[in-house]
Amino acid sequence: MEQIKSSILLIDDHPMLRNGVKQLIHTVNYFEIVGETGSGIEGIKLAEELDPDIILLDINIHDVNGLDILRVLREKNISSRIIMFTVSNAKEDIITALKIGADGYLLKDMEPEDFIKALQDISIGKVIMDDAISHIILNYMRHGDEPTTKPIHDVSLLTPREHEIFHLLVQGLSNKLIAKDLDIVESTVKVHIKSIFKKLNFKSRMEMTVWYLQSKE
Repeated sequence: MEQIKSSILLIDDHPMLRNGVKQLIHTVNYFEIVGETGSGIEGIKLAEELDPDIILLDINIHDVNGLDILRVLREKNISSRIIMFTVSNAKEDIITALKIGADGYLLKDMEPEDFIKALQDISIGKVIMDDAISHIILNYMRHGDEPTTKPIHDVSLLTPREHEIFHLLVQGLSNKLIAKDLDIVESTVKVHIKSIFKKLNFKSRMEMTVWYLQSKE
């Protein structure tokens, strides 16, 4: 699949870590850092202004907890892929992140080459989780607590164009590749994705894709 350069926003309150990540990302041509901040409040503002393809978000940020930032971004229907990038392997943090709309979960102690590979996979639409915590995620997805009232995911609410984009989303295509496939501009794709999330009651691509695959079983 063709690689198209992806924009990244980095929200982490450790300057040395941010510099290290930037240096690592700059070693490949697939990505560009369009913004960075150590403040959760500023991170929310930058996410709205920049609308990046990928947001790397720490959990432990001094002014606003990363999980609260994630919750706010999803409430604002930010269409970016939001990846938790943290030292926390606590089951509660992992499950909460998934429940409120994370598209992936990576631990900071991963090898640099594995981190770059994960970013490349994220950029082409794959769902990413660190090997060290993948069993927790998979177990939750299979045996997690069932809500007393399940949200309604009615695809008949979608317009014909939204149907097209929905089916490309669940195949794992990124916004840029969807735009290329449908010969429309990326900003239009993002508007449609926000509408799809709202109409179908999904918080993330991962949640949508898991539901779609399970509905086909």
